[in-house]
Amino acid sequence: MGEWKHARASAAAMLLLLLCLNEIAHVNSQRVPALFVFGDSLVEVGNNNFLNTIARANFFPYGIDFNGGATGRFSNGRSLVDFIGEMLGVPSPPPFADPSTTGSRILNGVNYASGASGILDESGRNYGDRFTMNRQIQNFESTLNQYRTMMNPAALSQFLAKSIAVVVTGNNDYINNYLIPGLYNSSYNYSAQQYGSLLVNNLGRQILALHSMGIRKLFIAGIGPLGCIPNIRAIGLAPAGRCMDLVNQMVGFFNVGLRSMVEQLNRDHPDSIFVYANTYHVLGDILNNPARYQFNVVDRACCGVGRNRGQISCLPLEIPCLNRKQTVFWDAFHPSESAIYVFAWRAVNGPQDDCYPVNLKQMALI
Repeated sequence: MGEWKHARASAAAMLLLLLCLNEIAHVNSQRVPALFVFGDSLVEVGNNNFLNTIARANFFPYGIDFNGGATGRFSNGRSLVDFIGEMLGVPSPPPFADPSTTGSRILNGVNYASGASGILDESGRNYGDRFTMNRQIQNFESTLNQYRTMMNPAALSQFLAKSIAVVVTGNNDYINNYLIPGLYNSSYNYSAQQYGSLLVNNLGRQILALHSMGIRKLFIAGIGPLGCIPNIRAIGLAPAGRCMDLVNQMVGFFNVGLRSMVEQLNRDHPDSIFVYANTYHVLGDILNNPARYQFNVVDRACCGVGRNRGQISCLPLEIPCLNRKQTVFWDAFHPSESAIYVFAWRAVNGPQDDCYPVNLKQMALI
């Protein structure tokens, strides 16, 4: 009787192993088997739910237009990676910090992004705990250790080479560092140009760390026009109805440096493809030509308190605006689902002005 039970258990284990191997084979046959997501709240899907932080979005009205409700996405609906995944035919990967993100759940990638995080370790510390970019790379290493138990080295190498890493970071190095001189010394220690170079150099090291671990396709987003977000407008230092040009000029130094870095990386690593996503250009186009995209509110948030609904970001149980599809900004810091969709579509399909040197659809074919 005992032998029969043991045989049945062995058969079940073997069946489970075969199913897992079939799943791995299927994943590796896909053009883009997985997405690995690094960055901040623009691409987070719930890591901060598991951290000791006030930078969270796991409460209503976040997710008011999302099937899963308030998941930790800093949006009224889907995130950038949800849309990119849909367009490329890859399921949006689960948050790293979720204990259930293991086994077959990681076969389409993992999302490491964390609200309030930045390129620099200190950025966003005013919100509490977060996965900094350096910590996210360490977390990716622990995921690799899981993959090594599931695939042989050749299969893992192929899997990583065909997958795409999405990197969206740098925003909090301004919003929650350089632009808060009362809490951070960075604006005293660096000119805007020096600070942009500091960020690009640090991000370059982080990108090379991912490359050294086997990633060969990296989509790296620049920073949008931060001087136009409701929170910066709410400071009231710009003329009424205008963006804060000084802040936009600051992030311009970072974006120029980042594009140059991407060009250099492509020259240095012909076995790989690095893409610069011109976030500033795309969101700037939306803000300058809102009617073209069916938007009619560009200067205030849908959910938030105070001037431009941007002085205090979206609060629990707050009633948001009803015209969410026509509003560019969801809360004090983040675009609405509708604006995110425009950026995602142009990231996947856009010309070189949007994504350089290729878009995500072209990257997937390489």
